Amino acid sequence: MSDSFYFRQLLAGRDFAVGNDIARQMLNFAYAIGDRETGEAILVDPSYHPTELVEIVEADGLKVVGVIATHFHADHIGGDLMGYEIPGIAELLQHRNVPIHVQTTEVAWVTKGTGVEAVNLVQHESHDILKVGKYEIEFIHTPGHTPGSQCMLVNNCLISGDTLFVDGCGRTDFPYSQPEEMYISLNERLAGIKDEVVLYPGHLYSAERHSPMGEVRKNNFVLAPVSKEQWLAMFAR
Repeated sequence: MSDSFYFRQLLAGRDFAVGNDIARQMLNFAYAIGDRETGEAILVDPSYHPTELVEIVEADGLKVVGVIATHFHADHIGGDLMGYEIPGIAELLQHRNVPIHVQTTEVAWVTKGTGVEAVNLVQHESHDILKVGKYEIEFIHTPGHTPGSQCMLVNNCLISGDTLFVDGCGRTDFPYSQPEEMYISLNERLAGIKDEVVLYPGHLYSAERHSPMGEVRKNNFVLAPVSKEQWLAMFAR
């Protein structure tokens, strides 16, 4: 990676929000992406202790200029999580007036779950580009886990939220989940991602915090089925 490229993978309950029992159980990752030369940074999925994430970035000499949501679930952007209120983008906006970048399909879910008004949200379609400094972040719409799930490709890093993990993929048994779309996302929408690109997932559900896509393709069991019918028979639960 270039010396000017700023990238941090931060594990909730360990790297920040230490002492938060829910964060330690959920094993969420948040990310910071930026350009050291311009001093700009974007946070991805800031939950549990969003102001601490801002402080971490600022301690590194950068300014948070925006937030990206991979999808609307409370453990990623705040809201009600099975009766527990998780801080997230609503709390962050109280301290930093920055745009929240979401996939268009996800807007209604984000506003309902967090209370953040749509005026604070910037809507994106697949293959939109967001620049942070000189670095381009490409949005890839990957429905399946939720209708508006999205991955981000930047500087040979793929931040995948709950679409794809180093081992496994996001659940498709929620009422709004779309198992067939998940199959297409995994096998078609992400098919063009090069093997050397490093996958950075939304949760630590494996021994490794990240892995090259080539290794993920060889070892991840959800990528083994050779047809949609076989995949649905195995994973559409």
